[in-house]
Amino acid sequence: MTTLVTSLYIVPTPIGNLEDITLRAIRMLKEVDIILAEDTRNSGNLLKHLGIQKPMQSHHAFNEHQTVVALVKRMENGEKMALITDAGTPAISDPGFLLVRACLQHGLKIECLPGATAFVPALVKSGLPNDKFVFEGFLPQKKGRKTRLEFLAQEERTMIFYESPHRLVKTLEQFAEHFGEERQGSVSRELTKVFEETINGSLREIISYFTEKTIKGEIVIVVGGQK
Repeated sequence: MTTLVTSLYIVPTPIGNLEDITLRAIRMLKEVDIILAEDTRNSGNLLKHLGIQKPMQSHHAFNEHQTVVALVKRMENGEKMALITDAGTPAISDPGFLLVRACLQHGLKIECLPGATAFVPALVKSGLPNDKFVFEGFLPQKKGRKTRLEFLAQEERTMIFYESPHRLVKTLEQFAEHFGEERQGSVSRELTKVFEETINGSLREIISYFTEKTIKGEIVIVVGGQK
């Protein structure tokens, strides 16, 4: 049986603190032929910090469908690639799923390195049950949002959401409407960065806190399940 050589490495990058990159991640980024990056400018800053000089190609949500076939062909011809995003693990609410699926369909070997993902520290810091949980990512912006919230109102597991700063309060208010304002929750922002902050309490208390505050940074919301 022929041993497959890895064609694609899924490489998590720090969500804030650059010290969170792993030694293995650095080695893989040095060894591959090309790095696929969500934003080559942001990734260029990281690679410069790490002292890595490698060709980069843009691979993001707006061009992923168009580039997958060509990338798979190049890997079939022997190129080794690393996929990174601006922060965290690729394919978790970021580009990557389509490329991984295409590689598997063509018999190419993939390795996914362990590393930073924003929802894990947010979940642990929330103090809410984490033996069972459901990751919802970003809720639909318009169509299907109300239906999804009505469905999740009966969810018994801890729920995890991503949200942008300018929509945080509105989303929390919708959670309070559908889940009840006394439902326990947690909001973490700027994880691993200098101004990291986590606020725990009832949805009512969290709304009150953030209504009076200028909100910046990436947001993770954790909400307790229905009891």
